[in-house]
Amino acid sequence: MKSPVVVVAITLTAAILVAASLLIIVGTRKGTGTSTLNAPTLQQRAHMV
Repeated sequence: MKSPVVVVAITLTAAILVAASLLIIVGTRKGTGTSTLNAPTLQQRAHMV
């Protein structure tokens, strides 16, 4: 059995990761400035190919 502290730490870390990913998804869907932010990465990917 793991100690309660380790279980709580893992649970909190997982919850933070899920919350952060949800915020990123919602931000990219609602945000209008995301297209300008994503443009350089798309150009870099095009150069990679």
